[in-house]
Amino acid sequence: LALGIVSLFTDDLKAALVMAIMITVATGLRFWQELKSQVQAESLRKMVRNKVTVLRAENAARPDREPNALDRLASDILMEDLVPGDIVKLSAGDMVPGDLRLLESRDLFVTQSALTGEAMPVEKTEGNRRPSDPPQDRSAGTNAPNAPAPKPAAELLEQPNLLFMGSSIVSGSAKAVVLATGSRTFFGAMAAKIVGRRPQTAFDIGVNRVSWLLIRFMLVMVPIVFFLNGLVKGEWMDSFLFAIAVAVGLTPEMLPMIVNANLARGAVAMAREKVIVKQLNAIQNFGAIDVLCTDKTGTLTQDKVVLIKHLDGRGHDSKRVLEMAYLNSLFQTGLKNLLDRAVIDRAHEVGGMRDIAKSFWKIDEIPFDFTRRRMSVVLEQSSEVKILICKGAVEEMLDICTKMEEGSRVLPLTQELTGELKQLRDRLNEDGLRVVAVAYKAIRPGDEPFTVADESDLILSGFIAFLDPPKETTAEALRLLRDHGVAVKILTGDNAVVARKICRDVGLDVAHVITGAELQQVPGDALGELAERTTVFAKLSPDQKAGVVQALKARGHTVGFLGDGINDAAALRQADVGISVDTAVDVAKEAADLILLEKSLLVLERGVIEGRRTFGNIIKYIKMTASSNFGNVFSVLVASAFLPFLPMLAIQLLVQNLLYDLSQISIPWDRMDREFLKRPRQWEAKSIAIFMVCIGPISSLFDITTFFVMWHVFGANSVEHQTLFQSGWFVVGLLTQTLIVHMIRTEKIPFVQSTAAPVVLLCTGVIMAVGIWIPFSPLAPALKMQPLPPGYFIFLPTLLLCYCLLTQFLKKFYIRKFKNWL
Repeated sequence: LALGIVSLFTDDLKAALVMAIMITVATGLRFWQELKSQVQAESLRKMVRNKVTVLRAENAARPDREPNALDRLASDILMEDLVPGDIVKLSAGDMVPGDLRLLESRDLFVTQSALTGEAMPVEKTEGNRRPSDPPQDRSAGTNAPNAPAPKPAAELLEQPNLLFMGSSIVSGSAKAVVLATGSRTFFGAMAAKIVGRRPQTAFDIGVNRVSWLLIRFMLVMVPIVFFLNGLVKGEWMDSFLFAIAVAVGLTPEMLPMIVNANLARGAVAMAREKVIVKQLNAIQNFGAIDVLCTDKTGTLTQDKVVLIKHLDGRGHDSKRVLEMAYLNSLFQTGLKNLLDRAVIDRAHEVGGMRDIAKSFWKIDEIPFDFTRRRMSVVLEQSSEVKILICKGAVEEMLDICTKMEEGSRVLPLTQELTGELKQLRDRLNEDGLRVVAVAYKAIRPGDEPFTVADESDLILSGFIAFLDPPKETTAEALRLLRDHGVAVKILTGDNAVVARKICRDVGLDVAHVITGAELQQVPGDALGELAERTTVFAKLSPDQKAGVVQALKARGHTVGFLGDGINDAAALRQADVGISVDTAVDVAKEAADLILLEKSLLVLERGVIEGRRTFGNIIKYIKMTASSNFGNVFSVLVASAFLPFLPMLAIQLLVQNLLYDLSQISIPWDRMDREFLKRPRQWEAKSIAIFMVCIGPISSLFDITTFFVMWHVFGANSVEHQTLFQSGWFVVGLLTQTLIVHMIRTEKIPFVQSTAAPVVLLCTGVIMAVGIWIPFSPLAPALKMQPLPPGYFIFLPTLLLCYCLLTQFLKKFYIRKFKNWL
């Protein structure tokens, strides 16, 4: 833009117009692509105005009376109209509308996966202890001097009598008082962390470094060209205009357009893979990531509870245990929780269970409660056969069992057998499985009505074990990511045992799991080293997830983060590329750069490849342009020192630069060698500077050869013959610049081992033909050119062939020395 303004004020309207077009196309393309992506992302949001059932005092307007339970009437109000102090009613399927404290609950199970990352539903009760905790000694009273300090977030979320916005009710019902709403909730506090300017990504830093490298180079070279020509030739205005043209030539003005066209093409390719790109820069960052941090739930796993084992007391598979569990889950009243649905789904997969169930009908039920932690159904199969089937927590079930079923035998449940059963339970727990015991007993006629007292003297049938299992594609996706140089790290709010089990199942090497509690003890300067050598972090708070991402970035890694919960928002924003899914909470989608319509690591692997292809084509353009421009300026300096006239007029240099730029438009559609895509790549300004200085002078060598031939062979050795000289160098300069596209685009031998995409071949071919045609065209007088002699076209192909051979020869030395090419 600055060069365009200078050109405008010096009456160089053609140059100003060219640069104005470049700027308009580049920014317009970027704006249009990001606008479309934003509209698509917004359309994913469920614009539903949720309501909540609230109990408000009928006589609230009368301050002389305290409302009681009879005064309160239930009404449905919009969630945004809820205020602290309201009492709400909740049932299965409801979203928790704020941060609440339970007043009453019945069989209440809540999913908090969006907040904690744990897939399993959590039991909640109005008491101030967990159902599994031992009774507390209340003799000290509530005003004990050593009151506990405020709890950290992770511990707060585990409190059994508190519900948090962002979670939802799986089963049961409750009444609760509203403690906080909106931005004052735990959810709202997390959402506030994604407001404001996000940290610079690897793409931002890389582009800035490269841009300043080129600007510094231009600021050094252009004054030298200006003063050298002014002093030698004495035409200061012509020298100034020529220096501006050199500055334009040095400036890769097509860079914004090439970058945006590459990114936009990458976004289109990602859309075909069901990925919405919100931030175009994320495409290149996606390809550059060498560390992918991801939550476990729903990414490695299926994000649903599945019954994967049904074992007898000896640990052997048993269809009988599944049958008993199925009858219990099928005949219980009310909404089936996640575990019941998993049992029923598994039984239907096995087959034959529906027919068995048809022979039973229900007599009675002893519902679940948090004290017993079990529930029973009483079924009848004939008028004389009744059976009580009970399932529940292992410890409580063993307390009421006196026998154990083993095949066709029933054994007394001795202390030794009980110990073996607990060991089996512990082994299953160590594998990350949630274990439920199943037992039964025959009921004699006349025992009605059935009570909790009937849950005694039971026969243990066996155990059923549940897990959020890994996806079938996870192991393959992780292998592909590993093959492409991307290390995967798990940052989860779930517990360490479950995380280790899942990672082991999908082939992740887990030597040691770091928990959030252990991470708190690690000093800040040691976090980066720990993060590099640790694969799995469990029980992390949201801030700890973001801290691990930040520590990895500080050690030079380009980090991607995949998450979908409110607890992932801070890490999504901190990462170089934040990735979420369309089913994520709004806060996570807002913080993300990419939104997956399919939650699969295979999509990520394909995205990494697309990102690397995009980056490859961008860096290809920069190295082509920087090296050829450096070569041109070096040639200009040599010519300016010895020639009595300008080696090329400003308008000729601008036209040559424009034609060369037009040949580059096809680069976003070029292919990349498979070897280039194998490992992550990052922006390295130093690498570009070295490439420019090493490869650029090759073209200068042939430019100087052209000067010599035009001066001594074709007689362009005076001011009167400068038009012939300038025409000859115009063609050679354009053709060598354009041909370098094919030499630089691959480490291999061009046209033999690696061929450019057809559109690149066509575009460069056309531009080379136009360059040869211009001195013979009607445009020649306006550009102050003239037709070239026939002998020139014997010299030209010889020069170009030698240029290609020397470049390929030196390419091998460069790769051997610096270990890379692009």
